[in-house]
Amino acid sequence: MVKAGMRKLSFGGLRIATVVLLAVTAWMAVGAPVALGQAAASAAAPAAASNPGAATQPASAAAPAASAATANPTFDVATVKLSGLDQAKIMAGFQSGNMPRVGAHVTASRAEYIYVTLKGLIMVAYKVKDYQITGPDWLNKQYFDVVGTIPEGASKNDVPKMLQALLAERFKLVAHRETKEHPVLALVVGKGGPKMKESPAAGTPIDPDAPLKPGEMQMDGEDGPVRVTVNMKDGSSTVNMGAKGTIRQRMDMQTQTYHIDADTTTMAGFADMLTNIMKMGGSDGKQVVDMTGLKGNYEVSVELSMADLMAMARAQGYGGPGGGASGGSGAAVASDPGGSGTSAYSAVEKMGLRLEPRKAPVEQLVVDSVEKTPTEN
Repeated sequence: MVKAGMRKLSFGGLRIATVVLLAVTAWMAVGAPVALGQAAASAAAPAAASNPGAATQPASAAAPAASAATANPTFDVATVKLSGLDQAKIMAGFQSGNMPRVGAHVTASRAEYIYVTLKGLIMVAYKVKDYQITGPDWLNKQYFDVVGTIPEGASKNDVPKMLQALLAERFKLVAHRETKEHPVLALVVGKGGPKMKESPAAGTPIDPDAPLKPGEMQMDGEDGPVRVTVNMKDGSSTVNMGAKGTIRQRMDMQTQTYHIDADTTTMAGFADMLTNIMKMGGSDGKQVVDMTGLKGNYEVSVELSMADLMAMARAQGYGGPGGGASGGSGAAVASDPGGSGTSAYSAVEKMGLRLEPRKAPVEQLVVDSVEKTPTEN
């Protein structure tokens, strides 16, 4: 009885932390690392699906387009400072109903990145995903607030280049791209064929000027505004990406499982989702590459056991047995409270898909050098 009671307490104590972890931290890494519904380049060419041994194209985000306004755009004025927010303040804001202003907020004249790590800033600047960056672990430790004024005549499309220039100036960032063959997990169709339901239509685009609802906050993603709603009563959350679909996350207290449901999802997007779920566990998880050959958008669902969820939370420095809320890199050792949840592998198999170890060319952004502390404003 005592052990069972402790398990329930551990689960309850993780509720808010996990909501922040999965509903906010994963999404405010501006550019939405889980690119649901995005027709991103992947190694999922039909030829690869029909010939598993064939060489695949690099699994990477599209390279930044050249600026029409200027070859090397910069912010007129920019400030970089350590963020005044921390996990405790963000959680307190959620509990009080005062939704925190975090992530990317870009207008025609101003770009703001609030409570974003240096790694998150690099993701936006170079249009890459978290798992494509090779660099020191501390890139994901400290959080910064960056505010830049966009010069007249420039557009939002120029902002990534401006951010590159800012990172080079203030953090002395030097980086290069390279493509090498790496072990990956290939997402392929199972023997019985796919068991997923196709999404009937794209979602409704978000009006960035529409008033926010209670419990809702907005940030800018790679393809437009993203709205996140968190229900503190039951720990559920909704990430609305407009035409790119919606992701719903909820906890089942009875079975002690965590459910992630998404619609309007491409297989490339689902592969990104799986990659991020595994990477959030704190392990050196392999990138998941779409090799299904499936086109169109689908409804997908992943159910995680509490053991998996607790490991993710602890790896990110959130609460839980033996873990704090300091944002460190706690060991991803789960204290399994039971429940009927499954691993990501099992969730994939339920959808008529499977994950197979393979090798594929993967594009990486390699950080050659960077300073921990930015130069003064």
